[in-house]
Amino acid sequence: MASNLSMKEPGQLPSSTTAHREGARKDNQLFELSREECLELLASHRFGRLAAVMGAGPPVIRPVNYVFDRASQSVVFRTARGSKLHALAHAATAAFEIDGTDEEARTGWSVIVRGVTSEIASANDIDHLEGLRLDPWAPGRRPVWVRIRVGTLSGRRIAPAAEGPTG
Repeated sequence: MASNLSMKEPGQLPSSTTAHREGARKDNQLFELSREECLELLASHRFGRLAAVMGAGPPVIRPVNYVFDRASQSVVFRTARGSKLHALAHAATAAFEIDGTDEEARTGWSVIVRGVTSEIASANDIDHLEGLRLDPWAPGRRPVWVRIRVGTLSGRRIAPAAEGPTG
């Protein structure tokens, strides 16, 4: 989502002249999503991006398919032991982002989770997660379960003013 939109007032885009120059539709506005809306979007999608910093290097961003586990308030994915993604799981904190866009209408939404990462080792937790039917897209065996517990959660939607945040 466009993060360079300077807001004059919370929840609203700049004046229509500025918005037009920046390419937004004149009737679009920027809305904050509620926590519940963010959780619903997390639960209803299966693909996002994991971002973490490993050591002193630059942030690493990787696409992952995932499930949202409401019981633990966690984004959960699977990976192979020893993989780059497995190393990201031990980065302590991470960010995870999902989004959806309609380029023609110049609308869209984004949800960002920030939280602590951990490998899941408990047999009970793994049994529970197996029931969520996460089917990794990447080829090969993916026996390691990783979670990002929701620490902070934020979401935004750009939509026509008449549609509001849940449009």
